[in-house]
Amino acid sequence: MAKVKAVLLDLGNVLVFHDNALLFSRLGAHAGLEAAEVARRLTGAGWTDANRGILGAEGIRQDVCRALDVDLPMETFAPLWSSHFTLHDAVLPRVESLAGRVRLGLVSNTNALHVAYLRPLLPVLQRFDSVVMSCEVGHVKPEPAIFRLALTGVGCAPEEAVFFDDLPEFVQAAEAVGILGRLFTTADAFDAQLKALGL
Repeated sequence: MAKVKAVLLDLGNVLVFHDNALLFSRLGAHAGLEAAEVARRLTGAGWTDANRGILGAEGIRQDVCRALDVDLPMETFAPLWSSHFTLHDAVLPRVESLAGRVRLGLVSNTNALHVAYLRPLLPVLQRFDSVVMSCEVGHVKPEPAIFRLALTGVGCAPEEAVFFDDLPEFVQAAEAVGILGRLFTTADAFDAQLKALGL
């Protein structure tokens, strides 16, 4: 096995947690809907377009408001749309400790509003060699192109990089382009996985 020179990380449920049930509940409170009905209405509603960057901040607001039959101004909608995130405090120091020892990359399916909210909360991203947000590059996981962009950013061959994601299908997609794939579960398991890789 080649020596690991780069660690590529997902964003959601790796560096930050996202509680979609909480998001649906809070949106529902504004729209007069039960959380389950919000979830039903938003399933598949423009997520891919938002993640590809086809829908920007205003497009996302309009799409969600249309689906929920409510009209929230951006100053209300934007903080609400990102109110379900919490930092994964247990894992962030471990990621910080990798900076300067290996190349760091981020590979995330996300949208313009979430990027704008999360970047200031994650100063560690400034130490990353490559930050690939789907909405900024027009490709989404599991497409091979998004992983190739990340590899270019960290300057490594696929077999020199390891990718951590909480979703098995995205781990498998990384493996399909030759990257070592690891399923992310907990901070302690992440630590053990890094040690097994010599990190």
